[in-house]
Amino acid sequence: MSLKNLLKNERVAFILEDLEKRYPNPPIPLDHKDPYTLLVAVLLSAQCTDERVNQVTPKLWQLADNPFDMALKDVEDIQAIIRPCGLSPQKSKAIKRLSEILVTEHNGVVPEDMALLETLPGVGHKTAGVVMAQAFGVPSFPVDTHIHRLAQRWGLTNGKNVEQTEKDLKRLFPKERWNDLHLQIIYYGREFCTARGCHGLVCPICTTCYPNRKHPKVIKKP
Repeated sequence: MSLKNLLKNERVAFILEDLEKRYPNPPIPLDHKDPYTLLVAVLLSAQCTDERVNQVTPKLWQLADNPFDMALKDVEDIQAIIRPCGLSPQKSKAIKRLSEILVTEHNGVVPEDMALLETLPGVGHKTAGVVMAQAFGVPSFPVDTHIHRLAQRWGLTNGKNVEQTEKDLKRLFPKERWNDLHLQIIYYGREFCTARGCHGLVCPICTTCYPNRKHPKVIKKP
């Protein structure tokens, strides 16, 4: 006798409970000391691992760890340090320019405002969401490609794009859990439900939610 696949509300309840047990106090993976250094670290993490960013940022903070000092540095000097993170020409220009804007328009303070953050060079919706959640504690649910993948495997979204996935997850999960869930799902994906290691058939959450699943879950890429 085969087990039944869980209904969506059952999946949501199980995922909340399971992730809270596994990662009760999920740490912020990017090393930082204030909203500005977090903003730059998140910008650097685009198409780069958090581990690599954490290896690079100590040297970058030696060059400049605040917008006033960073705005005065040459793009070439910034790029030389962040090159291991990839996309260094674009990222170095963005770091210098956003630092200049923070100084001239925000008195050197990272704005606690999603819309204003998204106007800064190199800062997209996901980056702004991470800063709002992790620097300011404002409920946010930034969705990257990894969360997008797991949300599809767990039947929580139809997977059209990361924007739709974010809306679906915000609808399903309580607002007070969004910030922790964002991190918990990332940590779970790295440990159990990797891009090539699960396909919806192997990890504890996938097999509990879909015990009858016989074929790999085809993921719609954003």
